[in-house]
Amino acid sequence: MKPNSFLLKSTVVAALGGLLFGFDTAVIAGTTHALTQTFHLSPGTLGFTVSSALWGTIIGSMLAGIPGDRFGRRDSLRIMAVLYVVSALGCAFAANLPMLVTARFLGGLGIGGSSVLGPMYIAEIAPAKWRGRLVGLFQFNIVFGILLAYFSNYVFGTLQLGDAEWRWKLGVSAVPALLFLLMLFGIPRSPRWLVKKQRLDEARDVLRMIGEEHYERQLNEIARSIDAEHVTNDSLFSWKYRFPIFLAVSIGIFNQLSGINAILYYLNDIFAYAGFSKVSGDLQAVVIGATNLIFTMIAMSVIDRIGRKTLLLIGSVGTAACLAGVAAIFLTHSHQNLLVWLLTGYIAFFAFSQGAVIWVFISEVFPNRVRAKGQSLGSFSHWFMNALISGIFPLVAASSGGYPFIFFAVMMVLQFFVVLTVYPETKGFSLEEMQKKLGIA
Repeated sequence: MKPNSFLLKSTVVAALGGLLFGFDTAVIAGTTHALTQTFHLSPGTLGFTVSSALWGTIIGSMLAGIPGDRFGRRDSLRIMAVLYVVSALGCAFAANLPMLVTARFLGGLGIGGSSVLGPMYIAEIAPAKWRGRLVGLFQFNIVFGILLAYFSNYVFGTLQLGDAEWRWKLGVSAVPALLFLLMLFGIPRSPRWLVKKQRLDEARDVLRMIGEEHYERQLNEIARSIDAEHVTNDSLFSWKYRFPIFLAVSIGIFNQLSGINAILYYLNDIFAYAGFSKVSGDLQAVVIGATNLIFTMIAMSVIDRIGRKTLLLIGSVGTAACLAGVAAIFLTHSHQNLLVWLLTGYIAFFAFSQGAVIWVFISEVFPNRVRAKGQSLGSFSHWFMNALISGIFPLVAASSGGYPFIFFAVMMVLQFFVVLTVYPETKGFSLEEMQKKLGIA
């Protein structure tokens, strides 16, 4: 079965939450210097300002499963879209630091919720054979959003906007956020959520519309896996779910222990430490963002053939090597000309592995009846580590230079062995077959 136009449209619209996720995550990198000057921020206060969105993201990812189960994945995404719009406008018109931090916190709620609801929605409408590539569209949009943020920062940086420059950089995302909200009114509900709510006729219609050839058989298989008598009293933290919980939490934590978001958020500062000017730093960031996009596309083209596990193993080796090289530059204060190449290589390996795999993998390892809560848990572990590392990074990097990069490299070596010995391969299995493969009754 090849994806039909209705399935593709629904996937693309749901994945647009990833574009806003990526844009809002990375756009701060081009404003840290201006914010420091405008609000007289210390390194610690700058870390708090940057990570304020991330604490919103933590709460958003923790709680998104509740409306996701109650109102459905699609309708909950509409709430996230509203949060994106309010956040962008709040940042653009912030009169003081508390207003800016509050607006970024609201944007964080939207990012956290999107990171749960977007991949979950796509995984639940996608056929097994195409699930990796279709859920991968969410990650594609994240990195496309990151690239757009870097390019947007570069463009606004050349327009001589003076003190208002950072407001334009942070506020421009209100436009795509509004488009995302409007487009969400043209896609269906998740058929698996509909079955869970005993709305079988609607679920059957959706399965038929997305091109499921054996929709009646698929409907019966979904209904059996959900097992209606357990829907209301099954707890995510039951002993039988310990393995998918470990997989989702560990991949979320390792994703951040690679240092990816600490590097993306402070990319301009890292280039400044290495002697690049403001505009050249913005331009180098565009190169990094483009590399991220290209290698995410390569990973998406092979993820359903090579598999999730193999991509993670390749990425662990490549990111560890590049991070070790970055650490050497900062510790020896030499060969700064290699910094761009090492960071570009690091981003390429990350995009080809953890970046492309994480949201696919978390959306696959939980059974239907606890997927919303499980997706929230996996996303929460990712965002909690993100906030922790991003808040601490400017303090640690200011005093120790290369040591954070050594730490990230060691964590990638550890990830290699955990993935090699513990992680299962999930490619090619339906969500219901995956439940059996992991031994969940």
